[in-house]
Amino acid sequence: MDVFAGFHGRVLAALQQLKHDGVVPHEASIEGVTLEPPKDASHGDLATNAAMVLAKPSGLAPRALAERIVPLLASDPHIESVEIAGPGFINLTLAGNFWPSVLRMVLEQGDGYGMSAIGKGKVVNVEYVSANPTGPMHVGHCRGAVFGDALANLLVFAGFDVTREYYVNDAGTQVDALARSAYLRYREALGEDIGEIPEGLYPGDYLKPVGVLLVEQHGSELLGLPESEWLPIVRDAALTAMLAMIEKDLGELGIHHDVFFSERSLIDGSHDQVAETIADLKANGLVYAGRLPPPKGKVDEKWENREQLLFRSTAFGDDMDRPLVKSDGGYTYFASDMAYHHTKIARGFQHLINVFGADHVGYITRMKAAVAALSDGKVDLDIKVCQLVKLFRGGEPVKMSKRAGTFVTLRDVVDEVGSDPVRFMMLYRKNDAPLDFDLAKVVEQSKDNPVFYVQYAHARAHSVFRNAAEVFPQMTADSAAVRSADLSPLKDAGELDLIRKLSAFPVVVEGAARAHEPHRLAFYLYDLASAFHTQWTKGNESPHLRFIQATDGTLTAARLALILATQRVLATGLALLGVQAPQEMR
Repeated sequence: MDVFAGFHGRVLAALQQLKHDGVVPHEASIEGVTLEPPKDASHGDLATNAAMVLAKPSGLAPRALAERIVPLLASDPHIESVEIAGPGFINLTLAGNFWPSVLRMVLEQGDGYGMSAIGKGKVVNVEYVSANPTGPMHVGHCRGAVFGDALANLLVFAGFDVTREYYVNDAGTQVDALARSAYLRYREALGEDIGEIPEGLYPGDYLKPVGVLLVEQHGSELLGLPESEWLPIVRDAALTAMLAMIEKDLGELGIHHDVFFSERSLIDGSHDQVAETIADLKANGLVYAGRLPPPKGKVDEKWENREQLLFRSTAFGDDMDRPLVKSDGGYTYFASDMAYHHTKIARGFQHLINVFGADHVGYITRMKAAVAALSDGKVDLDIKVCQLVKLFRGGEPVKMSKRAGTFVTLRDVVDEVGSDPVRFMMLYRKNDAPLDFDLAKVVEQSKDNPVFYVQYAHARAHSVFRNAAEVFPQMTADSAAVRSADLSPLKDAGELDLIRKLSAFPVVVEGAARAHEPHRLAFYLYDLASAFHTQWTKGNESPHLRFIQATDGTLTAARLALILATQRVLATGLALLGVQAPQEMR
């Protein structure tokens, strides 16, 4: 629950009063009016754009309308001051006596604090990772995996019905290359010297166990078969092994999908879902036979000067129409992707979120066009791009993995630094910004290491209760003495600032869920941890600010209540990011 919801209602009540007084037209919409904490804390506790939104329909300058709103808000006993800023924003500073009630709400709601109902049970499909199952996950896949998983957590917490999906690209030439690579390892397992792995195949050692497995299952019988017969056998074995490895590696990061959707299932058997999708589009006049002009200003080897089947992608904002069938009669990747998204729509998803890697940026417009066409504009698609990850160790670039042969694997990184640093640091930067990940720095025990700093705040809060038990045995984290403590003694500026930070948690969660930006939560947790550590340090310098006051049980109980609330919000936020909240640091 948003603790500021009541103040938003007061702003709306003020606007209704102005409508009654004829200052604002009755038909003027107040839908765009917001009330949220300002980015700069010096501007107050809350800021509203009400005057900016309603200035035009009222025929007044924003500041002039703001001057009519201010007196209506200033009369509220919980509002200490109201000021007009800039072109017409209204900043509110809340009275000191309001903050204990906020802390009380945090304590009463417990683990449910910050949970939202904005999703209203709407069904959402979050598709993330979706890497080719031709080898282990690399560190780039790791970022998209963590991002998608944390976003799914946020959406569930905000009241959405979420399905986590992995699209398995198990069709196409790359899968045949995987099978041929595994077949070489099969021959190797039989004792043959296979020499260097040919270019175009997969050289990593991760396929050696597949070769051994094939020997256990088939002996040497595959050697006497033509490729057309051994290829599907080896391909299925390799795909099964790769998917098991991928699931296991993702599991090390706490990532589990609800659905693994096979690309091959779209065309396997008698049910050709790609053909059905094309037929549906054709029935709506969205497919035609035509020729594409050559790309302007660049050479595109994939361009073919021939008549082909095209989707009218330009009718939905794309810069060119898109081919659906290749010259050899097979479907294009885009046609299969359209059919796949058609299944999502058929499965009843109202909102689709795809997490793409940096190499798929050019795919965004055409996929949005596809979903708009297939759903008649009724289903929305948001595509989030995770930019590249550059891996360092002590400032020096890390080149490649012995296991994969060409890149650093997700498993290598998790094995070296642990799941928590990987997850937190992958989220401690906006997804569309490049990320430098230093294997040495993410395990440092310092303020400069965000994941340590936040986890340490939780552990430090837990240690306060251990210390308090020596002086006040009755004041445990689950005791009524703490949960129902008199909060009026909390008057120090640092204490009130910490409560302000706690009060912002529901707003941050809701905003992160709406914008599909989990990094907002990671930033918030660091700020909350910083406020807590600052107050701890002040207590070291000024004994009267220490959390435990041996001669004042009432003050101690109030401060322990503040620490309990802080600890809970840190734990909830870390859980949403998929990071542990330790009780002690080692």
